[in-house]
Amino acid sequence: MAYQSSLKRALITGGIYTLLLSMLFILIASTYSTASAIFLALPFFVILYFIFFTLGRPQVSGWLRERMQGDIRYIMLFPLLLIVLYYGYIILNGDNPFMGTVFLVPYLLFFPVLVFAVKNSKSPQINWVDFLTFVLFFFPVTLVKINIDADLPYKSGTFDSVYRIAVMLTAIFAFVTVRNLEDAGCYPVFRWKYLFTTLWVWIAFYLFVFAIGYGVDFIRLSADRQLNYPYIEKTGIRFIAIFLHTALFEELVFRGLLQNMLGKRIGQAASWKAGWRWGLIILIPVALLAGYTLKGGMHWFPALITILLFGVAYGLEKKPVGRMGDYTALAITSVIFGLVHYHSGSIIFTGLACIGGWAYGYVYLKTKNVFYCALLHALVNTSPLIFGLELAK
Repeated sequence: MAYQSSLKRALITGGIYTLLLSMLFILIASTYSTASAIFLALPFFVILYFIFFTLGRPQVSGWLRERMQGDIRYIMLFPLLLIVLYYGYIILNGDNPFMGTVFLVPYLLFFPVLVFAVKNSKSPQINWVDFLTFVLFFFPVTLVKINIDADLPYKSGTFDSVYRIAVMLTAIFAFVTVRNLEDAGCYPVFRWKYLFTTLWVWIAFYLFVFAIGYGVDFIRLSADRQLNYPYIEKTGIRFIAIFLHTALFEELVFRGLLQNMLGKRIGQAASWKAGWRWGLIILIPVALLAGYTLKGGMHWFPALITILLFGVAYGLEKKPVGRMGDYTALAITSVIFGLVHYHSGSIIFTGLACIGGWAYGYVYLKTKNVFYCALLHALVNTSPLIFGLELAK
């Protein structure tokens, strides 16, 4: 009875978050999209975000696992549902569902679910299959451009796309529901303590970044900032777009899954030192390569940040602070996160992104919830607008 009550409460909570976001969706989308496009997108928006706000909750994932009982026929129904929603939305909007790389979507949505369904492991131990599945799923997702993202509303979306949400839902279902990965924190929850942690980390991080960036002429004060309603509205919409489209996806990938699994894997070992040592040995050359293949000065900056982050992690592991391996995993994930931003073309930005990764990962350690990491991520990315700054990428 208590379990059913808990499940019902989880579904109601997810429904409330969905309702609030749907109202915001209608309000904002009505300023740049047609009523017909919003009307067509709304059912898909509600269904996808309701699943997104509920699927990662332990009560819901546990209930689904209990009902599926490891039967691959039932397990594969979920990615099939996502595929139907994706192609159905495209067809309803009059586009060709087989255009270009769109045919890859079924593979991407079936693959991780199928791996864990076949593996059917009940062990909480993290192993190479988990990391290999992670890489083979997210590499194509990030490197292959799907011709039709299926924006919400169609071809004018601020609120992400059916494709991107489907990818996140696939990851949550595969790793959290089927694989039973704990501590992914892929669901919204409100805690004053978590919010306070997020806000003070944001302020501390940005003061630190401003001190470095301003000193090397990477950050400048903008002359275009005007504190009026249009500017505030623009900043608010930008924040929402970053939170939903960029931050939630990246924080799910890097914090909820990668950092989480690395922390557990290192924690399974007799000592954290091997993970720390190998992480540093591998990432220092990569950071040097990144720095010396980008234009500009301070080629050593990403490598220096890597050494500093691993140094901090070493000190925290030695104390120890928290669970063994947590800060080693944080350092590794932070540097990987920063180096992924190599595409920015900026040495300073890449190095600062490593520090940003540490900030986001620290919030994850304190909250075990990717929504607060995403909140911090969105605040950081919107900070140039909030504070009237320009980044010299």
